Amino acid sequence: MRGFALVNGNIYVSFKPILRVEAAVILGNRVAYVGSEAGALSRARALSINTVDLKGKTVLPGFIDAHIHLDSLGSFLNTLSLTGVRSIGELKTRLRSYAANHRENWIIGRGWDQEMLEEKRYPTRWDVDEAVSERPVVLSRVCGHVAVVNTRALELTGLTEGRAPGVLKNGAGVPTGVVTGKALETVRNMLEEQTSFEERKKLLMDGLLYSASQGVTAVGFVSCGSASFRALQELEAELGSLPVRVRAYLNPGEAGGIGLHALKHGSPFLRVNGVKLFADGSLGARSALLSKPYSDSPEASGCASMDEATLHARVKEACETGMQVAVHAIGDKAVENTLKAFEAFAECSRRLRHRIEHASVLRSDLMGVMRRLSVAVVVQPHFVMTDWWVVDRVGVERAGFVYPFKTLAGNVKLGLSTDAPVEPLNPWETVYAATTRGKHEGIPLYQHTAGECLTLEEALHFYTEGSAYALLEENELGTLNEGKLADMVVVDKDTFNVPLEDVRGIMVLATFVDGCYTFTRGEYSGLEGLEKSFTQSL
Repeated sequence: MRGFALVNGNIYVSFKPILRVEAAVILGNRVAYVGSEAGALSRARALSINTVDLKGKTVLPGFIDAHIHLDSLGSFLNTLSLTGVRSIGELKTRLRSYAANHRENWIIGRGWDQEMLEEKRYPTRWDVDEAVSERPVVLSRVCGHVAVVNTRALELTGLTEGRAPGVLKNGAGVPTGVVTGKALETVRNMLEEQTSFEERKKLLMDGLLYSASQGVTAVGFVSCGSASFRALQELEAELGSLPVRVRAYLNPGEAGGIGLHALKHGSPFLRVNGVKLFADGSLGARSALLSKPYSDSPEASGCASMDEATLHARVKEACETGMQVAVHAIGDKAVENTLKAFEAFAECSRRLRHRIEHASVLRSDLMGVMRRLSVAVVVQPHFVMTDWWVVDRVGVERAGFVYPFKTLAGNVKLGLSTDAPVEPLNPWETVYAATTRGKHEGIPLYQHTAGECLTLEEALHFYTEGSAYALLEENELGTLNEGKLADMVVVDKDTFNVPLEDVRGIMVLATFVDGCYTFTRGEYSGLEGLEKSFTQSL
C-alpha cells in the first residue's frame, strides 16, 4: 500500500483541544497513526514505507475555506487587478497599461474600493472611456456587488437607455456606467457567453492550484454555475482527481443541468452540497439590508435581493430535494428574514444544517434564534480589515453588532472563509485578522469590539474543523485524527511560537490532499519519492 511516515516534526492533530504529536503515518489516503516517533518508525519498518524527516517543520490539518468563488478567483488571477488603487487617475493608468499589453476583446478587472479613492466616489463610464473606449470594459468593486462599465460595454449589453433595474444614473437621468443587481447580472451573463469551455477549465484549474499553494485543501465553491461544475467534472475525469476538494453550492435553478447522480453522489474530490441564495447585498455598496438606516446615508437601509415569499419558497425547495442552503445575509434585517425562512422549516433546517454566510451586522436578539435552529455561520474575518470604514457606515451605537466572531463562537457552529477573490485567499491573513481585528492598523472597529478577537487556537479550529462542519465533512476532514483523510499542510514555523502580529509571514512549504502532495514550494526537501498528484511552483 502507498504510504509514508512523517517524523521529527511538530504535528498538530487538532486545535480544540490542541493535540500535538511528533510523528504520523499515512497509508493510502488516510491518517493511520499519530503519536511518538518511535511508534511511527516501527510501523514504517513493518510496512516497508518511506520515512520523511520534517527537520522540525510544522504540519497542520489543511485549511478549509468554506466560501469562495472559484471561477471568479481564477478570473482574478488572470485579469486586471485594481486592488489597492488610491485614485481614479491610478485606476485609469492601470487600465491603460493592461489594455496595451492584453488583446482580449473584453477587458475585465476587479478590486477598486471608492472608500480608498481620493475622490471618494464611484468611477464612472466617462472615467473608464478616457482610458479605454474602443473595447468593452467591466471593472468590479472589491465586493463584487457593484461594477463600472464603459460606454462600449453599456451598448453591447443593451443597458444604454438605463431602463433595467440596477443601472445608476446621474442627476440628469443619464446612466453613469455603474451597475448593480439585475443590470450587473446582465453584464456577467454576457461575459459568461464570451468564455469558452476550455477557458473556463483553465480558470478553474488556476484557482485550484493557487488554493493548494496557500495551504487550502478543501473549498466551498458558492454561486457555482452548471457550466463551471461540468468543467470541474471534466478536469477530474482527465486528471483522476483535483488538487483541492470542491464542495459546490449551486445557483438556484441550475441543478437540472448537472444530473441527479452528481447531485446525490459526486466523488471524494467533487460533489454538490447545496444551493446558494442571496438575501441582500454589501455594506460597501450600502445594499446590505439593515433594520435601521445607514448612519452615513440616512435615506438608505439597503435592499432585499429576494422577497420573503421567494426566500421561503427556495428554502422549501431545498428541503424537498435534501440540499443544504447557504444564504448570503450581511445586514441584520437580512439575517432576520433568513432565520424566519429557516424557522418555517425548522426540522429540515436542523437536519440539513442550513448556513448563513457573512452575518456581518448581527443584533444580539438573533443569536438565540440561530442557536435554537442549529444554524451554521460562515464568516470572513478579513472583512474587518477591508471594511475599515464600517463604524461610520453603521454608527457607533451599532458598532458592537459588527463582525461579532467571539460571540458567534459561543452560540453557533462557526466556519471561516475568505470569500475569495473578495479577500486574500492566504489563510494566515485571515487568522491575523480574526485574532487582532485591526488593532495594529488603528482600525476604529477594534476600539469598539476588542472583545470579539478570537484566540489563535479558536481561529485555527474554526478554519479547519469548524469549516469541515459547515461543509458537512467533519467526520472526514478538519483534523488529523486516525482514520481521517490525509489532507494537511507543511509550514515553515511552529504556529504557536510566532507572535500574532507576525503570523502573516508563515510560509506554506507543501500541501497534501488525499495523501498526495498537490503543491511544493521551491526545493523543499524531504518529499522526494512520494507520489504526486500535481506540482506547481507559485
